This record gives sequence, C-alpha cells and structure tokens, in this order.
Amino acid sequence: MSALADAVSSTSTGEAVQFWILAVIAVAGALGTVLIRKAVHSALCLAGTMIVLAVFYLANGAYFLGIVQIVVYTGAIMMLFLFVVMLVGVTAADSLKETIKGQRVLAGLCVLGFGILLAAGIANASLHRFNGLGQANSSGNVQGLAALIFTKYVFAFELTGALLITAVVGAMVLTHRERTERAATQRERSEARVRAGTQVPPLPAPGVYARHNAVDVPGLLPDGTPSELTVSPTLRARGQVRDVSGEALAELAALEQRAQDRLESGRSEESAHGQGAAK
Repeated sequence: MSALADAVSSTSTGEAVQFWILAVIAVAGALGTVLIRKAVHSALCLAGTMIVLAVFYLANGAYFLGIVQIVVYTGAIMMLFLFVVMLVGVTAADSLKETIKGQRVLAGLCVLGFGILLAAGIANASLHRFNGLGQANSSGNVQGLAALIFTKYVFAFELTGALLITAVVGAMVLTHRERTERAATQRERSEARVRAGTQVPPLPAPGVYARHNAVDVPGLLPDGTPSELTVSPTLRARGQVRDVSGEALAELAALEQRAQDRLESGRSEESAHGQGAAK
C-alpha cells in the first residue's frame, strides 16, 4: 500500500519538465502583468498566465477546471477586460494617477495578506499525504468538483460570482460617456460642410475614366489629369498609387500596339507557311 502511495505522489521526468517549462512562462506572464506599463500588454500577459494554468489543470486530471479556465476566464472574462481597456483608452500616464487616496497602501496590505495565505496553504499541503487523482475522481471529475463547490466551498463560490458581476458592472460604468453637448442635426452638418469649402458631393470612385477601377488607380478628370480625391490618402502615403498620367497611358498604349503588331505578324507568317505547304 505504501509503495502505491509513493508511486502516486512521485513525479515523473515528463511531468517535471512540463512543470518547469510552464512554470517559468506563468511566472514571467504574472510579472509582466504587474510591471508592464501598457494596460493592453498587461492584460495579454495575464491571459497567457491563465492559459498556462489551464494546461496545469489538464495535466493533473482536472479536466473540467482546465476547460473552464480556457473558455470562461481566458476566452470570456479576459477578452472583456481587453475590450474595456481599449474602449476606455487607458494609457501609461493614466495608470500613474492615484485617484483614490491610500489605494497603494491598501493594495500592498492585500498583497501581503494574499502572500501569507498562499504560503500557509502550500505549507499545509506539504505536511499531508496526497490522496491522489484516483480517489479525487473516483465518482467523476465533474461530480467531485460539484460536491466541493456546493457544499464545502459554497461561500467562496458565491463570493467569487458576486465579485465577477461587480467587475462587469464597473466595466459598463467606465465605458459609459455622458453627452455634454447637443448632437448636431444632419442639416447643421451639411451646412457646416458647405461653409468649410470641402468636397460637398460624394467623392468620385477610383478608376473613373481610367483603364480599370482598382482602388490604387486614381480617376481621370475630363482633361485627362488624375484626381487626388479618388484614391485613399493611406495608399498615397505608402506610395502604392499607380501612375495613370498621360505619359504612362501613352507608354501603355504603345506597348499594347507593339504586342498587337507582333501578334498580327505571327499570324501572317503562319498563314504564309500554310499556303506554301498546301502548294
């Protein structure tokens, strides 16, 4: 019996290699979450750490926790955090502003308390012999997890649910913006556009009066000059706009004429050879 217990509690070489590789990635992601100044990059590091934790769950036989970790936390909650950060527009300068007095001291105390609880939990676990995955999943992984959640850890489960709901409501409050001035009507916008002297009618489509209607080909005005309004300013800044000036069109027409003459000469030679062979 003792040999079986030792075999269950021992760690194989593959498990040890997997742990040390993924543990380094998880710790690096956690440190990046705390130390990186950009909020979006910090959230991405936290998502990477959550994915590594899901792999740990799956490797230890907690299949339900591993799938929930990926689908719920990494796939839903972390993506919600990313969307909120992008909508609010948090920058490194905003993160340095302490809006609530004493929040850093309170955060330090919370980190200290969490560290003490974590160290106590690890020390308590190291003093007892593990039951093993076989006994924990004797009646099924999902059934055993449900029995623990709704009996022994029901209070922590409900408290976590309330915390997540509060976070969602807080995200909605942060993204909401009150309108400080009256919205302009369509008539007021059109009048302002006319007064500004900008292009009042719709912009001409790309390739108008040109040889084709590609987005990188500017349209031609009635006098044959290209119109700058028909191509995107982004393409123009990248230098991806094709030249459709009169000289370029003339060179293209000459090239097409030479190709047509060569094709006609080839056909005439073939017909001459055909007539000679018939005689």
